[in-house]
Amino acid sequence: MALAAVGREGSFSRAAESLGYTQSAISQQIARLERTVGHRLVERPGGPRAVALTLAGRLLLGHAQAIVARLASAQADLDALASGEAGLLRVGCYQSVGVRVLPRILREFRATWPRVNVELTEAEDDGELLALVERGELDLTFVVYPMPPGPFAHRQLLSDPYVAVVAASSPLGRDGPLRHADLAGLPLVTYAQMREVHSIESRLGRPELTQQIVFRSNHNGTILGLAAEGVGTALISWLSVDPHRAGIRTVPLAGVSPRLVGIAWHRDRYRIAAADSFIEIAAREAAEEQGLADALL
Repeated sequence: MALAAVGREGSFSRAAESLGYTQSAISQQIARLERTVGHRLVERPGGPRAVALTLAGRLLLGHAQAIVARLASAQADLDALASGEAGLLRVGCYQSVGVRVLPRILREFRATWPRVNVELTEAEDDGELLALVERGELDLTFVVYPMPPGPFAHRQLLSDPYVAVVAASSPLGRDGPLRHADLAGLPLVTYAQMREVHSIESRLGRPELTQQIVFRSNHNGTILGLAAEGVGTALISWLSVDPHRAGIRTVPLAGVSPRLVGIAWHRDRYRIAAADSFIEIAAREAAEEQGLADALL
């Protein structure tokens, strides 16, 4: 910038030399700028004395430098956006993943990708989240297998075993895992809204258990509270259990296939680099949670 060079060098000729212009070109630029703003910007004492910016010149230069800095910052942001290092990542999740796994994923992701904002959409039915992925309203979503038909790619993250949660004082499960026969006649509490394939009756292959379910809830805390008070035995997955909650015991369920948790995205849509990193971080954190489940159950 001609004005900055004149102020820095104290001479039109040295300013021209530093910028690679002729002295007349610098003089013309300063004269045009003065006409445009309507103020004298440079003191021209003549002779051997150095030229200097006027108060108006210094004021204008300060604003100009701030504008140049903001433009440089904007260009850096645009470059980061183009390279996938900045922008928005829209992620769908459901409660159990949101409580037990997602916080650790986001901690590492934010440290690695500080300029990418993560926008969460929560729903208990992963079918709703997959529909948002298909419509392009989500970039990634956590899912429970099996995957429904659709334009999806996916990656399995962990095996989430089903468990029974009982009041701490309950005699159930004192001698080991509960079996199907042990559930006969027991009042049960479990999930409410979800894909039918995930219902506990479907998981156990026991549709008659519907008659024993005394309460359904979309909130894991409510389900655990009911179990703690002895209202019923909670049949839920390991990720839905708060391992630090007082008043409950977690008992393995024998002969029940685990819930397989994964992450899915639209196979035909562009993904920023940060999305692939999110998937890799999710896989690492899920492996840690899998180890904890295997050790305790």
